[in-house]
Amino acid sequence: MDVTTAMRRAAVFFADREAVVHGNDRLTFAQAWERGCRLANGLLGLGLKPGDRVAVLEGNSMEAADFFLGAGIANLVRVPLYPRNSADAHLDMVEHTGCRALVVAGNHAHEVADFKHRLASLEHLMVRDQSYEPWLAAQSPIDPMLKISPEDNYIIRHTGGTTGRSKGVAFTHRAWLACGRDWFYNYPPVEPGDRCLHLGPISHGSGYLFVPIWVWGGCNVMLDRFEASAAVELMERERIGYLFAVPTMVNAMNHEPTVRRRDWSKLKCMLIAAAPISETTALTAREIFGESCLYQGYGQTEALLLSFMGPRQWFTEVEGSNPLRSCGLVMPWADLEIWDEQNRPLPLGQPGQIVARVDGQMTGFWNDPEGTRERMVDGWVLTGDIGMIDRNGYLYLLDRAADMIISGGFNIWPMELENAIATHPAVMEVAVFGIPDPRWGETPCAVVVPKSDRTIDAAEVVQLCAEQLGSYKKPGRVVVREEPLPKTPVGKIKRRELREPFWAGHARRVAGS
Repeated sequence: MDVTTAMRRAAVFFADREAVVHGNDRLTFAQAWERGCRLANGLLGLGLKPGDRVAVLEGNSMEAADFFLGAGIANLVRVPLYPRNSADAHLDMVEHTGCRALVVAGNHAHEVADFKHRLASLEHLMVRDQSYEPWLAAQSPIDPMLKISPEDNYIIRHTGGTTGRSKGVAFTHRAWLACGRDWFYNYPPVEPGDRCLHLGPISHGSGYLFVPIWVWGGCNVMLDRFEASAAVELMERERIGYLFAVPTMVNAMNHEPTVRRRDWSKLKCMLIAAAPISETTALTAREIFGESCLYQGYGQTEALLLSFMGPRQWFTEVEGSNPLRSCGLVMPWADLEIWDEQNRPLPLGQPGQIVARVDGQMTGFWNDPEGTRERMVDGWVLTGDIGMIDRNGYLYLLDRAADMIISGGFNIWPMELENAIATHPAVMEVAVFGIPDPRWGETPCAVVVPKSDRTIDAAEVVQLCAEQLGSYKKPGRVVVREEPLPKTPVGKIKRRELREPFWAGHARRVAGS
């Protein structure tokens, strides 16, 4: 089975049902599929061939749905660019994937205006401005019905972050369908007419939900950009059943003034992923949105899905486990192990690097054999995350290996401190990272944002950590700031951006005592 065949069948079965909503734009399955066919024929008419890579720079919109469908119908490989990235990052992604065409929303056209002159491989730059709709209407609405193999590449997603060189991860049609299957395996069943809200762009993590919702006759509802008050209003008005949210979004919605007065009876599944969630944020969301709708999953662009849990596994007591601190149970069809520094499996309960083999994993980085060798060993993907599996199968994400703080010879994981500090009733957001210390080599620094009506005493934060985690893990410095913490395009807090000023003048981002 390939993605396009599955989506084509749904377009027939659910032709008159609503399929795509963005603002005032509402499309049935038949209308959305026809627009996708027109775009596919238009792209093929440019001389593009199945298997060619086509980059796209856009936010959520009806036109984004056109491209999601049209690229698949034409058997072209989507290469999403991330709107918040720099022009140089866009250029690098387009260049190293060898894209022959770039489709760009009108509001981003200035960022890529000179790309055709800078890249010999880039033959076509399509700007979706006021000329787009007339151009689309002039294309054939006939489905080209191209032959597609499950092993054909479907999409190339890039590893996260807004700095440094991102690596391209190609998914075949088979792998993309496996990702969707695994995400939805433990969810309440999707029924025709169910509605899924995309708070973030469908080019990012939220896009994993687009196909599974479509193939079961659900409707994909898209929001331009996340803003808590607009999100909760739309969730209630559109009677949303499913959505994907990163923890920072959930935290913001928890504190939206009207959220506790709204009707959440239609909400089946709020998937929380892409970054760890604090106990406080999770428990508050459960109180607001309901006891049966919160789900958490863990994986990476390079390998999905690795662990998962629903509310019955998350908000419970299990002897020998701490589900609230975990990122779910190991998925039944994921090979998941914890390895030491010599790539040897460790016993349950021992921390080390999380490694995985799963149907929805990469075969390697695009055109990067050296990077592939660094991240893959005998078919296993090295995640770069440090974790532990307990005797009940719960996986605990301790932190990124690169973010570990070594203070006086002790290993300290920032996430431990962040979870502790988040329990303070006045804390809205927190990030912890290592900074130089003349005595200990490094010491934890906590940057804390208070709630709008509260104040935070730095000494209280230090004492809280000492009491919960021990004196040697307490932050050596606490910074209280009013403005929100910087975040990546998918809402992850940028620890490294916060950390950099403290390391000015140091040759390395580690220090010895």
